[in-house]
Amino acid sequence: MTVGLFIPCYIDQFFPQVAIATLQLLEKLGINVEYPIRQTCCGQPMANSGFEQSSISVYQLFVKNFSRYDYVVTPTGSCAYHVRKHFNKIDQTPEVVKVRNSTFELVNFLTDVLNKTEVAVSFPHQVGFHQSCHGQRGLGLSNASEITPDQDGQAIRLLRTIKDIKLTQLTRTDECCGFGGTFCVSEEAVSARMGIDRIADHVRNKTEVLTGGDMSCLMHLDGIIKRQRLPIKVMHIAEILNGNNIYE
Repeated sequence: MTVGLFIPCYIDQFFPQVAIATLQLLEKLGINVEYPIRQTCCGQPMANSGFEQSSISVYQLFVKNFSRYDYVVTPTGSCAYHVRKHFNKIDQTPEVVKVRNSTFELVNFLTDVLNKTEVAVSFPHQVGFHQSCHGQRGLGLSNASEITPDQDGQAIRLLRTIKDIKLTQLTRTDECCGFGGTFCVSEEAVSARMGIDRIADHVRNKTEVLTGGDMSCLMHLDGIIKRQRLPIKVMHIAEILNGNNIYE
């Protein structure tokens, strides 16, 4: 099995440690990973801003870069969702269909393709998990609170197997953080208020480390944490599953 590693723009620019942790984690599991050096954006920012036609050539380039791999793995649910759902806007050649069907968010790949049910690492901290909207509503990676109050999903199940970890029980387990891509630009006041509410929930329930599967959401929440000077560390779930400590 050969995996093409897709690293979103903002992770490449601002959070390279997440890309490194993702690569290391996959290689520890015996996966042959390649990074197509000519990869660019998946096209999501333009599409979210109402300019999806301008993303067509970006979609086509993505397919050109990744069609030769057995799977495409990315540490971001929103990008995985975009490839799977929005690449229907281009001609459905065999290459396009293959890329759409073989693109997975990292945890989704671990659980549904590799059938991983546990991870052999230790993380002795109180961890709060933020489930992104694209991961939950788009990819179906966790349950919905309007159906059951019990938080569950692929990521939560893996986190529960980590030695010494304590998981925060939030008051509202799947509320949006307010980032929403370009929503945080067009509706900055609403976006900020939603993020403040999310962080307040973690503070009330004593989260020490805030994690999730979308660094975009975590970036938004981390900005609020830093402005409020709160003692909460933000880490992508790839870093925790890879065995990184909070000081790396």
